[in-house]
Amino acid sequence: MPAVNGNDTPVNVLDFKSAIDVMKKEYPRDGLDVRSLLNSEKHGGLTYNDFLILPGYIGFPASDVTLDSNITKRHSLKLPLVSSPMDTVTEDQMAIFMALLGGVGFIHHNCTAEDQAEMVKKVKKYENGFILDPVVMSPKNTVGDVWEVKEKQGFAGIPVTEDGHLQSKLVGMVTMRDIQFHKNNSTPLSEVMTTDLVTAPEGITLAEANAILRSSKKGKLPIVDESGNLTALLSRSDLMKNLHFPLASKRPHSKQLLCGAAIGTREDDKARLRLLVDAGLDIVILDSSQGNSIYQIGMVKWIKGEFPDIDVIAGNVVTREQAASLIAAGADALRIGMGSGSACITQEVMAVGRPQAAAVFSICEFASRFGVPCMADGGIQNVGHIVKALALGASTVMMGGLLAGTTESPGKYFLSAEGKLVKAYRGMGSIDAMESMKTGDNAATGRYFSEGDKVRVAQGVSGSVLDRGSVTKFVPYLQAGLQHSFQDIGVRSVAELQQGVAEGSVRFEVRTVSAQAEGNVHGLHEFNKRLYS
Repeated sequence: MPAVNGNDTPVNVLDFKSAIDVMKKEYPRDGLDVRSLLNSEKHGGLTYNDFLILPGYIGFPASDVTLDSNITKRHSLKLPLVSSPMDTVTEDQMAIFMALLGGVGFIHHNCTAEDQAEMVKKVKKYENGFILDPVVMSPKNTVGDVWEVKEKQGFAGIPVTEDGHLQSKLVGMVTMRDIQFHKNNSTPLSEVMTTDLVTAPEGITLAEANAILRSSKKGKLPIVDESGNLTALLSRSDLMKNLHFPLASKRPHSKQLLCGAAIGTREDDKARLRLLVDAGLDIVILDSSQGNSIYQIGMVKWIKGEFPDIDVIAGNVVTREQAASLIAAGADALRIGMGSGSACITQEVMAVGRPQAAAVFSICEFASRFGVPCMADGGIQNVGHIVKALALGASTVMMGGLLAGTTESPGKYFLSAEGKLVKAYRGMGSIDAMESMKTGDNAATGRYFSEGDKVRVAQGVSGSVLDRGSVTKFVPYLQAGLQHSFQDIGVRSVAELQQGVAEGSVRFEVRTVSAQAEGNVHGLHEFNKRLYS
């Protein structure tokens, strides 16, 4: 039956095989390019919920999508996800597992410098190739000394040398098997240690050492020089971690996990940074709600002069003018966002900030001309928001509230009034965060330049978030969601996504309020929103 128009007049129907040619020749492309989308004169300042990315062509499985991206000029990640330096989000456990899963964690500085440095040490020592500074004991140490190490550091496999130091002759090993049922804690290790040892020579490659470790069925492999002196150690548990976490973010030579931490811009933060660097820090974030300041510019220059091997992420910024000052100072990356976090009220209280999507695109486009990666910080509620941030040019995405309810975040679970399992979560500009340290100024007041204020003006709130389980399940869910989203868009990598946006082949559509409602769950009497299994 021929097609007809409104006047019942027959219309010529084209051969369906020519549909693609007709579409290309006679119709404009669906949707908007990124500049038309973010035209503030037409649409105002947009954020993530205000638009969608139009689908492309699926010609590959989601598993083909790679998510590698730079976090700074010198460091890259297999997964472009980082945890926020908030005291209810990132301490050593979060930083360890974010790095194991392919991202990186930034340890907060709302604590003493010594405590923060100790957390960095725990991350750096968690997984190694060759452990270059193992705990070593002498034959005169006791079983009780080993139990103390086990309690504090979580392991009991310790090499024993003649004088209890590295570069001394190896005489034995003590393990959990040697002391587990030993009742006398004062017994010297000379009476319980194992002396029949499997060792490897200094200069052996990591692959060769791992092969020896596998065949020996031992828990530890001491590395010794020609004179039998202990020079390093290899751990079977680290070998297993390599198998279970193939995307882990590591330093290429030491194989230690990447670790980031935050500091402020006060004079005593210089001493704090020295401790962090001594602990093995890789990347430092200068933590401020408004990064375009004489304090931060001076700190960036000082760090780049004093610690050239440490990469500096500066911010926060939301305008090109702010970004230009920090790029000129030598920043290795920028952190974007002001007032967009779930526990932040800067925009409401200070009337200063910018919608996050507009900020991310504006700064990323500018910073890319100087080879400076950008991190989108704030406003991330789901996988879709991460995808949109990456599409607009972000190299990595920082998450706070999205990770706060996980097992690895600081704090304990408790039951809410509704009987749901929750964890405390607060913005670093909240009164609770400002008052959390009993002595002196803290990170929360320093972050907002309010150390000496008689009246503290909150720029954040305190609350709670629902239990999300372990990041070892939640982060892989985010990863899988990103891969499937990229597949729907028709791109195989972050670089390909951003290139498509720049060229105009990846298209967008503005969402009205009604469209946003349509795109969410609606019309159901009740539902169970399980995000992953």
